[in-house]
Amino acid sequence: MFYSNLIYFLVVIFVFSTSTTPQGPWLAPYFGLPLFALVLFLFYRIAGRWYYRALHGASRAYFSVEKKLSILAVILFTTSVFIFDLKYYLNPLSLGGSLPALENLAGLAVFFLFLSLMWLQARPAYQVLFHRSYTAIGFVLSNIKVNLPIVLPWLALSLAFDLLTTLPFPRFQKLLTSPWGDLILFLVFILFLVLFFPPMVRRLWNCKPMEAGSLRTEIENFCRSQNFSSEILYWPLFEGRVLTAGIMGIIPKFRYLLVTKSLLSVLDKEELESVLAHEIGHVKNYHLILYMLLFLGFSLLAGAIAEPLPYLFLGSEWFYRLLSWFHVSPDILLAFLGAVPLLILMIVYFRFLFGYFIRNFERQADLYVFKAQGHSLPLIRSFEKIASMSGNIRDQKSWHHFGIGERIDFLEKCEHDRKGIKRHDRKVYVSLAVYFVLIGILSWSLHRIDMDRLADGYELRYTQAVLEQRLEKEPGNSLWLQLLGDLMQENKMEKKAIEAYEKALKLSPMKPDLANNMAWLLLTARDKSLRDPVRALTLARLASSLKEQGHILDTLATALWANGLVEEAILTEIKAARKDPDHLRYYQDQAVKFKTEVWEDR
Repeated sequence: MFYSNLIYFLVVIFVFSTSTTPQGPWLAPYFGLPLFALVLFLFYRIAGRWYYRALHGASRAYFSVEKKLSILAVILFTTSVFIFDLKYYLNPLSLGGSLPALENLAGLAVFFLFLSLMWLQARPAYQVLFHRSYTAIGFVLSNIKVNLPIVLPWLALSLAFDLLTTLPFPRFQKLLTSPWGDLILFLVFILFLVLFFPPMVRRLWNCKPMEAGSLRTEIENFCRSQNFSSEILYWPLFEGRVLTAGIMGIIPKFRYLLVTKSLLSVLDKEELESVLAHEIGHVKNYHLILYMLLFLGFSLLAGAIAEPLPYLFLGSEWFYRLLSWFHVSPDILLAFLGAVPLLILMIVYFRFLFGYFIRNFERQADLYVFKAQGHSLPLIRSFEKIASMSGNIRDQKSWHHFGIGERIDFLEKCEHDRKGIKRHDRKVYVSLAVYFVLIGILSWSLHRIDMDRLADGYELRYTQAVLEQRLEKEPGNSLWLQLLGDLMQENKMEKKAIEAYEKALKLSPMKPDLANNMAWLLLTARDKSLRDPVRALTLARLASSLKEQGHILDTLATALWANGLVEEAILTEIKAARKDPDHLRYYQDQAVKFKTEVWEDR
């Protein structure tokens, strides 16, 4: 359950944190908000119907419904982010962008709202299955506490980063934005996981220390025999009825060995020690540290891939085709397209690569029983009991654990051939070495991509797409046409520039800058067939009558010269110099040119 929920929350966090905040909601609030409430209501009713069918079933049916509804909640949340523009409504919580962690926390709260509706409907089935009575609020809060540890590291890191960026130390801010900044944040993350995370989870899960007695003494003696120390806690997971154990924490002082009372009640002394050996095996093989490094590896890989992605999209023709098909804002489409590959990467990475290492770490921890007890028979007996008493789950498999039957078979093989232990250790070490080498090579290679070269040429297409999208929303605003014309003229697309200016002039014939820009193009077009000095003079006179500025008077002087009115052109250029003395030399050169050269329109 924990590992599956990890993927659900990773998807939710990624979707919300990478989506852009729109300038306005796609659906009007009076329509979008009631529709969102309807989605919540329908999800609540679906959850009620599905849990009703599992009311008198086995635990497997209950957890199957929980899994399906959790996936549905992720889908509905993701849809709501883009359809109902959740970030538009939650963005004010970021305090003007100074604390984005608060906005992300609110987004996470919306997902917990979906889950809370699911848990409300799950309560009757849970009470029947686990023989425990809860109030509705109490049951929801208990489930929130169970799942909070999954998101606590991300929340702590986000808040820490936001707070660090608000500190009034310019040198420190520069350090944070440098490559060393990622290292600083990772160290903060490690510090949180090592010192604060285990005690916080202990309190959230309401884990209580095992009372003094013979059982605790036996466990402590076995741990000491393995040169291992840890606080021993009861784990009230599903009212302690689940047959399981766990280990949490890296530093001995903040390390907890978790066991459920049900597990303690069904295992004899030797079997219990074999299960403890498995948990100790995780520590001895540094699996908890390796988990953190695997998360760091994903961060490095995702960060390296994320940098060139936007440039690849902006340089492709199909990006602009999608813009024309879907009529969405270019920045929103770019953010969406950039998020999709990273989301797929994240799911594949954790579902398959991370899952591969988890499964093999679990098997490696199983094999520690040979070192601790000399043989695996007690652990095999423990697995058989757990499989039988948990609903005959011997052949049940998952993406993060080998099935109990597979684990038993492997232990039996190693019982007959102890070389299998070293072969598996070697498999894990080689896999880790290959992983770290590949992550290093991929990250290094991607960071060496020449972004300037990759970005070359996309600015024109993207800016054009933005302006055209603005025109679709505000067809009566001549400013977008003028800017589009300016862009086309700057990039030597003169015919398209004239077309844009013509449309703009029809909407706003008395705009001086627009008339001036059109006049200048009609005088200086590289394609001489587009030149029109007569119309240019008319437009230049209009512009100068509305706004007497140096550059506008220069356009008028050029138009006069083009129409053979040389003396008037020189006088106008002198007037322009008086208006704009900072560019006196340019205007003097223009006047000399008017005296010595003849304008040619063909």
